[in-house]
Amino acid sequence: MTDPGALMVWLILLPLAWACLAFLLGSGRGAQAAIIGLGLQLGLTLLLAVMLSGAGAASHAVGGWPAPLGIALAADGLSVLMLLLTQLIALPLAVYAHAYFAAGSVEGRYFWPLTGILLAGLNGLFLSADLFNLYVTLELVGLSAVGLVAAGGGVSQVAAALRYLFAALVGSGAYLLGVALIYGAYGTVSLETLGPLVVAEAPRAVWLAGGLMLVGLMLKTALFPFHYWLPSAHGGAPAPVSALLSALVVKASFYLILRLWLDPFGALVARAELLAWLPMTLGSAAILWGSWKAIRAPRIKMLIAYSTVAQLGYLFLIFPLLGTAGARQAGMMHVFAHGLAKAAMFTAAGVLIKVTGQDTVAGLAGVAGRRPLSLYAFGLAGITIMGLPPSSGFLAKWLLIEAALQQGHWIIALMVLVGGLLATAYVFRVLRQAFLRAPRAGELVAVPRTLELMAFVLAAASVLLGLRGVELMALLSIGSAA
Repeated sequence: MTDPGALMVWLILLPLAWACLAFLLGSGRGAQAAIIGLGLQLGLTLLLAVMLSGAGAASHAVGGWPAPLGIALAADGLSVLMLLLTQLIALPLAVYAHAYFAAGSVEGRYFWPLTGILLAGLNGLFLSADLFNLYVTLELVGLSAVGLVAAGGGVSQVAAALRYLFAALVGSGAYLLGVALIYGAYGTVSLETLGPLVVAEAPRAVWLAGGLMLVGLMLKTALFPFHYWLPSAHGGAPAPVSALLSALVVKASFYLILRLWLDPFGALVARAELLAWLPMTLGSAAILWGSWKAIRAPRIKMLIAYSTVAQLGYLFLIFPLLGTAGARQAGMMHVFAHGLAKAAMFTAAGVLIKVTGQDTVAGLAGVAGRRPLSLYAFGLAGITIMGLPPSSGFLAKWLLIEAALQQGHWIIALMVLVGGLLATAYVFRVLRQAFLRAPRAGELVAVPRTLELMAFVLAAASVLLGLRGVELMALLSIGSAA
């Protein structure tokens, strides 16, 4: 298979295929099909990355129908990086979920079909080349994510899913209204066509469209103060679902913000330079607020969920710095670091909760001597979240600080350092409790070794990526992301 277009199509069709197969096989089944499919998806993504490294960005008209009648797909360095992250995290999470969900469990009943649909939506979003198809794939991701949160059927899970659904619908509605305004102004929704059309002297309707789309996507990304839905959704879902949502789903809407910010709305942003400080200010508030809530959270999964609110804030610190390639590399490096580390944290926490039968930080007392590998995985992921060398988190923060100081924005560098110190506080809060010699009310429950191994694999990857992350970020030079 030497055609990049065919690879793009198969990256969308494969997860849909094994999702349908999982549904036909029946409740709770489909794990083997999903794992095989994800292995193939990872191979296809690596092949696509190699092909684009030599030939540059590629596009494909599905079915041979050109725009505006057909569906256009496109891949460049930015989209390939997001595709790589998606498959790299989804594959170990699938292995983890296979061992996590007991046969016949209510929570795992629809996990495999919904996960396949979610991954098809993510892959489609990263490859879509027009604003409307981006909306369709964004909806596919959001609705399947809501279904995964509600799958357990508990009162708290359904309530969290409804809150998530409301946020997703409002965010999508704002985005779609912006798309309609753009189409009314220019008669096209193609990203490639809109690039030269959107100029600094654009009509007010285009400025309004950009504002609506930005706010809607910020809501979907759970950027402070639009984060109200995230802690309950991520903190109340089963561990594999929490890991998927935190590591991948919220990154999809951030990717879309970044994509639109750079092009086609680059001319508008260049005219209103102060606009870039809005996401930076909200990102700084997210770091402070999310970290404070994580430090005080009584439940371990809520601690990790609020940590996600804080860590998402780093992604928005890059917007005043986007004139340099270093800022884009810093942002994407943090996407990888946070994705791998947060998936590791949620999976490790899932093991510890199953083992102890408790979901509170206080309930972890004395667990270090009984489940050292799970705690070690949590600690390795914490190294990445704190930004300690040689982790990918350290590399991301180093690149961000370097870009900030080069442009004289010392306040951004300061926020990075403050956020790292606050992350240290909530990570060590968990580790300290785990090493306490406290009497336990009962014996620890045995869990499959696969759960601990997958948590460790994700955590180790988040650290080791710091040694080769610069080479990976070189993919950003492919196509329009250069």
